[in-house]
Amino acid sequence: MNRHLSIQQHLSRASTGAPTQLRFAKDGIITPEIEYAARKEGLDPEFARREIAAGRMIIPANLHHPEALPFLIGRKALCKINANIGSSAILADPAFELRKLAVAVKYGADTVMDLSTGGDIPGIRSAILRASTVPIGTVPIYEAIARVGDPEELSAELLLDVVEEQAEQGVDYMTVHASILLRLIPLAQKRVTGIVSRGGSLIAQWMVRHNRENPLYTHYDQLLDICRKYDVSLSLGDALRPGCLADASDAAQFGELEVHGELARRARERDVQVMIEGPGHIPLHEIEMNMKKEQELCDDAPFYVLGPVVTDIAPGYDHITSAIGGAIAAFHGAAMLCYVTPKEHLGLPDEDDVRDGVVASRIAAHAADVALGKPGAQDRDDAMARARFAFDWETQFSLALDGDRAREMHDEMLPDVSYKTAEYCSMCGEKFCAMRISRNLSQESGK
Repeated sequence: MNRHLSIQQHLSRASTGAPTQLRFAKDGIITPEIEYAARKEGLDPEFARREIAAGRMIIPANLHHPEALPFLIGRKALCKINANIGSSAILADPAFELRKLAVAVKYGADTVMDLSTGGDIPGIRSAILRASTVPIGTVPIYEAIARVGDPEELSAELLLDVVEEQAEQGVDYMTVHASILLRLIPLAQKRVTGIVSRGGSLIAQWMVRHNRENPLYTHYDQLLDICRKYDVSLSLGDALRPGCLADASDAAQFGELEVHGELARRARERDVQVMIEGPGHIPLHEIEMNMKKEQELCDDAPFYVLGPVVTDIAPGYDHITSAIGGAIAAFHGAAMLCYVTPKEHLGLPDEDDVRDGVVASRIAAHAADVALGKPGAQDRDDAMARARFAFDWETQFSLALDGDRAREMHDEMLPDVSYKTAEYCSMCGEKFCAMRISRNLSQESGK
């Protein structure tokens, strides 16, 4: 699909009063974006249109981001994954962020969020948008805080200005912490780790210091007006997500989830696409319940979860703890997994951390897609099995989620043997290779 042509065809939709994919879907129209995204996954475009119209799927595709190809996020589509990148006040190098973007996309990220908090934030974001073939998300409050310095100086007007400027640049979806309300903050103060969301903690600080309601909640209609104008999808941020197992599934988390449901319905009524962000640190046995509760309270809006991280004692390996939780969450209905890198809780990730985080989440999402029998999900696994039995190393590397690493690991133990011809690896060698023996037996039985 040449999305540039599609955007040119649909730029005029802003003047029709119906610029969003959701509005078109409600009107029974299958746009080129819906057609492309559905067929890419082996889904009927009419089925995808109905799911979008009902709010159970979204297509994050800002009118001003023609470089990105559209795709579906929803429980009945393939599970997607997001990778977070972005500068900090300590390290703000646009080239570094572009390298992380390239790594994330290469290894299978479906979306990338720019969470920059330092340096030339608009400039970094512009470079990322123009280089990205996948949708880009942001958390607008980070730039707003960077502008004023003191969180207490925030205003609804500034927040909305930042949202509009980012939308104008082409940001496809935005995390807004609009559902944390004054009445919920005391519930979070009973926790072991309090409020662990950066955006959520900043909004909570502003509300407590000013004794006023969340400005993103009180000005939600203006926020929706901006999103509708550019077809920016909203990601309702989980400001009160649990930051440890002890805080999981508590009154603060579920109180915010109820507000998510209210705001999701209001967004859909205004033709704004919306998804819900979720936990967080959740023990294994509570994941299914969390997925079902979101489907019930939020009318099955796409659920976008961080992990979930299933244990608190694996710093340095949280890409694994989150992949375990992510596979279970996706199996029970999560539509998109936010990757967690080995640096989670420890520091700013580099390219290697991004690679490890993306591949771990990709494994989790794919395993769930296979288990759920989604169209075409197992095709790649079946092709890999055939290539393994045939000792077709090149095909194996091309099918692997991280073929570069697979090749490196294979070749380092067989320096004198060409991987193109060896019918064994260094684990068993030629004499003890079970597949080689099995293939020989098949050949002998066929004689």
